[in-house]
Amino acid sequence: MAELPVLLTFVAALFVLEITPGPDMMLVLARGIGQGRRVALLTVVGMVFFAGLVQVGLLVLGVASLLRAYPAGLMLLQWVGAAYMLYLGARMVWSSFGAGAAKKGLAATKVSDWRAVREGTINSLTNPKSLLFMFAFLPQFVDPAAGPVWLQLAVLGTVQKLAGILSLGSVALASGTVGQALYRFPRLLAWQQRFTGAIMLALGFRLLFSGHASAPAVRP
Repeated sequence: MAELPVLLTFVAALFVLEITPGPDMMLVLARGIGQGRRVALLTVVGMVFFAGLVQVGLLVLGVASLLRAYPAGLMLLQWVGAAYMLYLGARMVWSSFGAGAAKKGLAATKVSDWRAVREGTINSLTNPKSLLFMFAFLPQFVDPAAGPVWLQLAVLGTVQKLAGILSLGSVALASGTVGQALYRFPRLLAWQQRFTGAIMLALGFRLLFSGHASAPAVRP
C-alpha cells in the first residue's frame, strides 16, 4: 500500500468529507427525525453497503479513469442526483400538507424498511460529493509501485464507504432520538418535514445549477 504520510492525508481528507453536510447526511437526518432510528439506520445500510458494493466495484473496474476521459459522465450523474434530491424534497413538503397530517403525525409518512434501504442506496449512488471523492480524488492516493492498483483502489474505496457507519450512523441515532421527542408534537413534526424538504430542494437546485469543476487528473 501507499506510504504512511499519504495514508494519513487520505484519512484527513476523508474526515473532512464525512463531517461536511451533504445529500446523504440530509436524507439520514430527515429519516431519523421523521421516521425514527430504525428507518434512519436502514437508510445508512443502503448508503454504505448496497451503494458501496456498486461504487467500489466500479472504481476497481476503472470507472475513475473513464470519468477522467469523459467528464460529462460525472456531470450527468450530478444532474441525476440533483433531480433525485428535488424529488425527495418535494415529496416531503407535499406529504407534510396531507389530509390530517397534523393529527396522524408519523403515520402519515410511514416508510417501509425496503424503501429506506432503496432510497439510501439511490441517494448515495447519485451523491456528487461522494462520487467526486471516490472517482476523482481517491485515485490520487494510489501508488503503482506499492502493489496492485486494483487492490489499493478496493481498500481505499472500502475504507471510505465504511467511514459512513460512524458519521452517518451517529446522525441516524441522534436524529432518531430527536424524532421520538417530536412524535408527541405532530404539528411541529409537520413543520420539520417542510423545513427538511425545503433544505433538500435547495440542495437539489444548487447541484443542478452549480458549475461543475473539472476533476483532478488521475495518475496512471
